[in-house]
Amino acid sequence: MDPHLLRTFVSVARCGSFSDAAHELGFTPAAVSEHIASLEADLRTALLTRRPLMLTSAGARLLEHVGPLLLRLDAARADIERLSGSGTARLVTGAAPLAMTPRIAAALDRVRQAHPAIRASLRILGRREIPAAVASGALDLGLIDGPAAPADAPPPPEAGPLIRVTVAESPLVVALPTGHPLARRLGLRLADLADAPWLDAPDAAIPLGQLRAVSRTGGFRPSLTYEGTDVRGLLALTAAGHGLALLPHQAAKDTPGVVTVPLITPRLVHRTELLHGAALDGPARTLAAVVTGDRHRYG
Repeated sequence: MDPHLLRTFVSVARCGSFSDAAHELGFTPAAVSEHIASLEADLRTALLTRRPLMLTSAGARLLEHVGPLLLRLDAARADIERLSGSGTARLVTGAAPLAMTPRIAAALDRVRQAHPAIRASLRILGRREIPAAVASGALDLGLIDGPAAPADAPPPPEAGPLIRVTVAESPLVVALPTGHPLARRLGLRLADLADAPWLDAPDAAIPLGQLRAVSRTGGFRPSLTYEGTDVRGLLALTAAGHGLALLPHQAAKDTPGVVTVPLITPRLVHRTELLHGAALDGPARTLAAVVTGDRHRYG
């Protein structure tokens, strides 16, 4: 199965048409059609019905395999490039909004001082984008975050053979508008807030699906959906009364119009984790050492 043909197949399945896939890939529709025909000939089965354009059962099963296969190919290329030294002149770090803290900013400055010739860049991305970008080599390092029980070990990454290391844990708070009936509480139970209006901000706050999972209850209905990575914008909506948000204390403190109350049940922390591939050298290795404080592993 030629990877080029597989990428065309994925694009057709995602776009739902040969012409849209051709536009996305920079091919002609005829070339896309030839790619799909060649892949079907190789596998000796139809992968798509043409009118209407739909996946066959074989096509649906292939699509389940293709994503991990292509990701592993990209990861292999990235690892070889790192080992050959071609990636040592750059440092591309990706961070989820709540994982980007003053501590991380200070660590990046230390790396820049240690490697003054590097081309460094930082990308603020949604949590779900970062593992695949690290695995494919688009990012040298990734910083992701989420709620966790203090004793829980980090789960293994889903996007290829990545290493995942905890770098920080901090308290979680419920952000409420000033004057909210619960603003004077000393602590809040998550289950008691299931019927409150919440902001649905999967990239700028703790996702509502995770709140349902950790509280083992339903509810947490979104009053407004916030699609973005700007935490300040999210807190402005909270201050205006649009809904509550669960955030790390550092991200929400000293915000005008917002009161923060500690989350006391369930017992959770906001955990920030570092993601990287097996081969880590140069500035990326320096940043990993500074962020984790683990000189033994990254020294």
